[in-house]
Parts: sequence; structure tokens; C-alpha cells
Amino acid sequence: MSRPSSSEPGDDTPPPRSRGFLSLFGRRRNEQGLRHSIAALVKEADAAADDTTESPSSELDRQERALLANVLRLRGITADDVMIPRADIVAMPVSISLDEALAMMRRENHSRMPVYRDQLDDIVGMIHVKDLIAYVGTSEAFSIEPLLRQPLMVAPQLPVLDLLLQMRLRHVHLALVIDEYGGIDGLVTIEDLIETIVGDISDEHDEPTVAMLQERSDGTFDVDARLPIAQFELRTGPILTQDEREAEIETVGGLVFRLAGHVPTRGEVVTHESGTVFRILDADARHIRKLRVRPVVDPVPDPVPAPGK
Repeated sequence: MSRPSSSEPGDDTPPPRSRGFLSLFGRRRNEQGLRHSIAALVKEADAAADDTTESPSSELDRQERALLANVLRLRGITADDVMIPRADIVAMPVSISLDEALAMMRRENHSRMPVYRDQLDDIVGMIHVKDLIAYVGTSEAFSIEPLLRQPLMVAPQLPVLDLLLQMRLRHVHLALVIDEYGGIDGLVTIEDLIETIVGDISDEHDEPTVAMLQERSDGTFDVDARLPIAQFELRTGPILTQDEREAEIETVGGLVFRLAGHVPTRGEVVTHESGTVFRILDADARHIRKLRVRPVVDPVPDPVPAPGK
């Protein structure tokens, strides 16, 4: 999903050398070729730094150089080194009910999980919480199997750079590490791989994400606009329409931007067709930062008339 931006085209165009760095992970490369490309960029940056006539905008800044150094240190690191061990994998059985699956996602604070048939070594797919939420309120009999996504399975010795490229090319966020007998050794998330390069980042697994939604005494919620929409719906109930689900809206802020058609200003109120009301608490010219949300209150059903009345 594209991010809203009020900047003119070309405002954020990186310098040529930065574009080379940013493109490294968008191409299919083996580890050795990638290392050679990175080393060449570092060498070029060092030469540019010694040239006083070089434009400052063409030099790799300190953060870029730190990232490149981290990538260079990944030589010899494999999936086995960064995986979550088998004993710590949280997975759900294929026979699970919708309510149980949603409760498990909420309890573990995950948005994706492996699904197994009889035991953990018999993984049949991966499930995303947004696919579960889409089932809430429907009369259709629930089965998790049609919702499953094909898992990515890799060998323990796969270099982490190759694994990162495979996950990006396949558009998956989880990979299962398989031993020589086909058993599950562990699990790798794309967050684990990125943290290896850039350091710790916040995700739906981390405690700060929980604090991104705070319930108030009047039943409203103060919500960070970056809160994943799937986590929001787990707490408040499903509100997205089918069109909105197909648009793959990722965050609460993204939903409000889509509804408003622009970046709303502080104090502006946006109402979803479900009846959920969003009031902007903090925003700038380009981003929504914080909202107050009044969720839909389930209407009290009309009393059933007594017989004969």
C-alpha cells in the first residue's frame, strides 16, 4: 500500500550512490556478489570523502555506512543462527475454531502464525489475522484451511542475505527452518533479519505496540496512527469493508487517510460507515500521528414480543 505524502515528485530522490545501496536488496543476488557490491560502495564513499570538491549529497552518510558495515559482517551467518528455536514456536492446529484462533492471536500478540495438522512437523500453512477477522460476523461455516498461505521452508545453512531476498521476492514474513529429515528446526521472521542489519525495531510482537492503543474510561481509545489495523480490529471488532480489505490497508492512520481523501488536520472528525468515529488528536502536513476513536456500540436488540401480543 502506498504511503500518503504531500511532497512533490523528486523531493526525496536519493543521490546516485544511495540509490545503489537501496537497490541492493531489490535484486536477486548471491551472498558473494552482494558483498562485493557493498564493498565497492564503501570504497567509493571513502574516495569521495577524500575529495573536497565532491558534493556532500553524493556521500554516504554515517547511518548508511553503519548499515553497510553490518551487512558486511553477515558473512557466515545462516538461518540457523537467527531462528526462533522449535521449543519457542507458537502455532495453531488446523482444527481450531474461529473464536479460538482469534483469542490465540490476541493472547500471543502475533499477527501471523504457522498452522499444523497433527503435530508441529506437519505444517500445512501460515495464517494472517486479517484473514480471520474477515470471517467475523459471516454466516459461512468456518474452516481455516482455505485461508492458509503457502509457507516458505528453508535449510538451516541458508545464508541470511539469501533468506532475506527470498522472503522479499515471495512477499512472506515468516520462514520455517527444516532439518534434513523434514522436521521443523525453527522459525525466522523478516523482523529478525532486518534487526540483524539495522538493530531492534518495533513490531506487533513487542510491548510498545500494545501501548499504541489505550482505552479510556468513557469507552473511547487513544490510538497511535501506526497501529496495525489487524491489531485494532482484534481489540474493537471488525470494521473494514470488503473493498478496504482488498486494498490491504495496513494501519489505522492509513484507513483514516483513505476515508478522508487527504491528511486530516488536528481536531478533524472522520466517520467510518461502520459508525466508528475517528477524531484527529495530532497530525502534521504529511502524517496522522494520534487519534481518538469511538468504536461502534452494539445496538440493544428489540425485545421479542410475548406470544399473543
